[in-house]
Amino acid sequence: MDKITLIATAAMGLEGIVGQELRDLGYENVKVENSRAVFEARPSDIPRVNLWLRSADRVKLLVGKFNAYSFDELFENTKALPWEQFISEDGEFPVIGKSKKSKLYSVPDCQAIVKKAIVERMKQKYGIADRLEETGAFYRVEVDINKDEAWLTLDTSGSGLHKRGYRVGQGEAPLKETLAAALIQVTNWRGDAPFVDLFCGSGTIPIEAALIGQNIAPGFNREFASENWSFVSDRYWDAAFEEAEDKAQYDHPVNIQGMDIDPKMIEISKANAMEAGLGELILFKQMQARDFKPVEKGGYLVSNPPYGERIGDRKEVEKTYRQLGGTMKDFPTWSVYILTAHPQFEKVYGTEATKKRKLFNGFIETNYYQFFGRK
Repeated sequence: MDKITLIATAAMGLEGIVGQELRDLGYENVKVENSRAVFEARPSDIPRVNLWLRSADRVKLLVGKFNAYSFDELFENTKALPWEQFISEDGEFPVIGKSKKSKLYSVPDCQAIVKKAIVERMKQKYGIADRLEETGAFYRVEVDINKDEAWLTLDTSGSGLHKRGYRVGQGEAPLKETLAAALIQVTNWRGDAPFVDLFCGSGTIPIEAALIGQNIAPGFNREFASENWSFVSDRYWDAAFEEAEDKAQYDHPVNIQGMDIDPKMIEISKANAMEAGLGELILFKQMQARDFKPVEKGGYLVSNPPYGERIGDRKEVEKTYRQLGGTMKDFPTWSVYILTAHPQFEKVYGTEATKKRKLFNGFIETNYYQFFGRK
């Protein structure tokens, strides 16, 4: 088994960023599609991409794809796939599913048929007459049917890739780590200029910035489902962790600050940064956004401020936007990046964005407003 097809899934709007990440990691023929980037790899790449992808949700292994207009077709085509190459004899393999715009719309039925087909294939290949034990490594199978085309995958990640392992505390609506990383990757900040988040909440944006600034693999502090898979050798994992250690630039100086009006969130931010091993790198302080006055030139401000979705909060939020816009006019060399769902943000801020990009923060449709500083 030399070549495999991997799928890096992503939130809507982030698939292009994930595609670029994969190209930067050296993968070619990366095909960016809705909510995913598909690419050719080797089994040894499974640890590598899980460790390094900053903005992807999960990494899945494509076992096979085919058209399925009937349950018979789904069963026979699933059974024809080489499951024994991936799932060990005692592997535990629950099946999850989804179906969209397809004749086979009953997801529970599709899941049951796929499970039965894999069981029959495995019993045949492993020479087992009785039931499979399923006491070994965990392999989550997914059947995804869209417009009658079924994709059958194995989830190599386990917990979603946003679970970096450093979040010991959070606020009411924490920004996902993967989205925070994407916000930074959209900028061209790579650790060599001042970086500020004025609404840092639990510290996600500054922590992700520190990981990027020192080229630290975001998955270095967690575990993955495929660490227990027999065809993904321990030596592949050892090599991937060794590469991550070699590429990390722990001595690279970074100037990163996180501010928030709530002192409780500052304490949570500090605890999260400490858990990530970045406590000494980031300066967190309790401060109102309106009091921000940069002293250096050419910095980057990246923030996810309150959106003012509740009617009572709208005026206070707009006042904050207006004050921030007024402040940043006095610092034209600074680049400002703001994620918000406020429909009139540019008008309230007082400047038209250089660029904007539609992104989803969970289920909330937002715009990412980008104001490029003068060089």
